[in-house]
Amino acid sequence: MRVVVQRSKNASVTVAGEVTGQITKGLVLLVGVTHDDKEEDAAYLADKIANLRIFEDEDGKMNFSLMDVGGEILSVSQFTLYGDCRKGRRPNFMGAARPDQAIELYEVFNSLLREKGIRVETGIFGAMMDVELINDGPVTLIIDSKA
Repeated sequence: MRVVVQRSKNASVTVAGEVTGQITKGLVLLVGVTHDDKEEDAAYLADKIANLRIFEDEDGKMNFSLMDVGGEILSVSQFTLYGDCRKGRRPNFMGAARPDQAIELYEVFNSLLREKGIRVETGIFGAMMDVELINDGPVTLIIDSKA
């Protein structure tokens, strides 16, 4: 699994003109799943992201995690994270998992975050979505479940 993590002051996702999820202070997660991902990958990423120290303390140092600051998550499925752009001009998406496999792991991932007491809002899997955010910092990281 691959997740783009963006620290955010405010974010929302809209599908067909309706807001399906919105948060204030927290993280926007773009979540991609590939063929050989398992529940262990989702568990690793949920733990890593919940405890990643990327929020500033009173001295301006990144010492606090999402859990420490009581932040929220906006989780958006994003198969294009596995787009291969090395050849030609059109990305190849063969690295992305099939929708039935991807939605299952995406939902497991979100459930694991909720089990930690984090409020998780989402878009709609497979839909065309408009994502708006104020990237705080900006802080943007890419985390893979496999090295």
